Amino acid sequence: MTVHIGAEKGQIAETVLMPGDPYRAKWVAETFLDDAELVHEVRGMFGFTGSWKGNRVTIQGSGMGMPSMSIYANELIRDYGAKTLIRIGSCGGMQEHVKVRDVIIAMTTTSTSTPSSTMFRELNFAPCADYSLLSAAVKAAKSVDVGVHVGGIYSSDTFYSERKDLDEQMQRHGILGVEMEAAELYTLANRYGVRALGIMTVSDHLLTGEALPSDQREKSFGDMVEIALNAAFA
Repeated sequence: MTVHIGAEKGQIAETVLMPGDPYRAKWVAETFLDDAELVHEVRGMFGFTGSWKGNRVTIQGSGMGMPSMSIYANELIRDYGAKTLIRIGSCGGMQEHVKVRDVIIAMTTTSTSTPSSTMFRELNFAPCADYSLLSAAVKAAKSVDVGVHVGGIYSSDTFYSERKDLDEQMQRHGILGVEMEAAELYTLANRYGVRALGIMTVSDHLLTGEALPSDQREKSFGDMVEIALNAAFA
């Protein structure tokens, strides 16, 4: 056990999918895994382990924001031996050609700061996805009936941002979408020498104001989960 994860040794798989919402972790485990078992629920941040096509998988909630992601990713890697970590979550679209319900596979992440920023001091570290996961996800995405985009995303440390000028620069430089966790996940994976990838469903759009109704989210998020699972075990 760790401070934030109450699972015993051996209860966490080497492959971990990480939605931010613990209840989404529950939905993913119940929908996609065989013999899913709740292995811990410390602070209500559920972790489930089961199997998918004979492969052992853990679904672990990460919470919202990079500090929370940093806590769970650090403990999963250092204390439980996780080797492949895939963020599955929602994001806001930032380009006109990126539509609500589309899936973004994040090649790189841009941020103004992360929990690791003080470690780098003056260095602008460029966290990127694991190429084997990235290429496998792009291939897996061809089998789902959804728009897919591959490129850079922005990991923000504020949800209610008032920096319209910053959003404009992100859009100007081709950033596909905005979320709140991937930059720190990629940084930790690079640090520890493990694999990481972020796959996000566009649930709302910064340019159009369109948002995915809550009753339609699960179906759209299912495409993202299928891509993640196929990529993890390609």
